[in-house]
Parts: sequence; C-alpha cells; structure tokens
Amino acid sequence: MTLDLAMRWTEVLLGLALFLPSLEHVWAGGKERLLFSARAVLCVALVSGFYAPWVCLAMSGLAILILHRFEGPYNGGSDKMGLLILFCLTLAHFLPEPRWKELAFGYLGLQLTLSYFISGWVKIRNPDWRTGRALRDVFAFSAYPVAENLRALANQKALLLAGSWLVMICELLFPLSLASQWTLIPFLILAASFHLSNAIFFGLNRFVLAWIAAYPSILWLQDRFIGG
Repeated sequence: MTLDLAMRWTEVLLGLALFLPSLEHVWAGGKERLLFSARAVLCVALVSGFYAPWVCLAMSGLAILILHRFEGPYNGGSDKMGLLILFCLTLAHFLPEPRWKELAFGYLGLQLTLSYFISGWVKIRNPDWRTGRALRDVFAFSAYPVAENLRALANQKALLLAGSWLVMICELLFPLSLASQWTLIPFLILAASFHLSNAIFFGLNRFVLAWIAAYPSILWLQDRFIGG
C-alpha cells in the first residue's frame, strides 16, 4: 500500500467517523451547533477528496476550537483517536520532506499498536480481568448494556472468563501481528470485531470508525518497513 493510498483511505474513514457525531450536535442545537455544522461540511469535503490537505488543516483548527469549547476531548478515547488521526494526516500533508511525511503518518500506526498493547497490559495486571469479574460487573451493574436483558450474560461466568482472556491475549500479541500481512489482517479483523461488539452490547458506537480509521496507517507501516 502506497503512502498516498493509505492517507486517502484514512481521510475517507475519518470523515465518516466525525460526520455522524457532528450531525448529532447539529440536530441537538445549542451554542456549539455552528462549530459542528462547519465540521460536518468539512467531513463531506474530506471524504470527497476536495482539497484534502487544506480541509485537514481547517479541521485541525476547528478541532482546537471544539477542545476549547468543551475543555478537552469530551468523548474520551474516540475523540483522542480522532484528533491523533487528524493531526497526523495534517502533518503528513504539509511537512516538506517525504521522510518527514512518512514519520508523521507512521507515528499514527505506532500509536495504534501501542493503544492495543497497553490496553492488554493494563487488563492482564488486573485480577478482576484475569478472573472474568470485570466483564461480569460491567454486565451486572454498569449502565453500559444497551438492553436490560443483556444483564443475564453476567451469569455466564465461563463465557465471560474466556472472553476476557481472548481480549487480553489478542491485545498483548497485537505488536507481533506486524510480522506479516498474513498475521496483521486477521488481527485487525479481530480488533474491529471487538469494537463492533462494544457498540452492539454497550452502545460505544463512536469507537468503531474512530479506530478503524487508523487501520490504513498500520497496514502501510507494516508494508513499508517490514513487508511480507
């Protein structure tokens, strides 16, 4: 995968990831409607490829205004990932040397890899994750399940224990998936399935496209520096 192609796919996916939350704010009204209306228009331009470098620059400036308005990334991890992708894309467009462009875009792939590995490391050090209790508590007590009937899954101890270890092992082994395309692609499919399941069970919809939008960067990174 070439750098230009990877960046184009990232632009399309990022535009889609940011467009839907922007519409939510536009429909909800409020003082921030103007900010998110502008972002929605820029998202459409980004997906279409219309002056993509300048659109990325405009979206970066708008992102800073939104950060100021909400005193930080108000939606947690998905906002942070969206900002990281946007800023890396902008740098990759405007840095003068090809090597610097590669470093900016490659940094995104590296951060994606670290995000999975560190998440797995934090989980496996937690005894509640190692015993499956963390997932049981999420289903039993938290406000996350999208339907009350899903709380019955808290009683499936063996299933949740297996699920906990599957998540931890996949996250910890994720850096090793860079060994080849044949290992990386299945891991990315597993990771995307994990985010999709979080959306289905817990309503964490914004994480799906926000993380998938970074996948072209790691596909390019693997092909550029490792290959195979």
